[in-house]
Amino acid sequence: MINTDYKFGEVHGIANQIEFGSDKVQFKQIFSNENGGVVLVAFKAGQKLDTHVAPAEVMVSVLEGEVDFTILDKVNTIKAGEFLLLGAEVPHSVLAKADSKMMLVKVKA
Repeated sequence: MINTDYKFGEVHGIANQIEFGSDKVQFKQIFSNENGGVVLVAFKAGQKLDTHVAPAEVMVSVLEGEVDFTILDKVNTIKAGEFLLLGAEVPHSVLAKADSKMMLVKVKA
C-alpha cells in the first residue's frame, strides 16, 4: 500500500512542496510504501543532521543550495542539480552550507 497525500497523474513542482523552518530541519514525505519512498528535506544555512544511518539505499539529490554530506568521515559537497548514492546502514551526516532543499529517494533491497 502506498502512503501519500498526492494523486497519481497530477503534476507538481518539487522544491515548492517544502518550506524552510527557522528552528529545525524540515521533512515532508511525498510517498512511501514497504519498499521505500521519497522525502523532501529543507535546511536553513548552518542547520544539520547529526550522524545517523538509513535502513535503505538512498539517492540524495540537492534541489536548491549546497550541502556537505559526510560519509564515513569523507566530506562530499553536493550542489543544486547534483546527486549522491548512499548504501543502507552507512553512517552519514549533513550540514547545509546555504539554504538548501534535498530530495531523498529510499529503496529497500
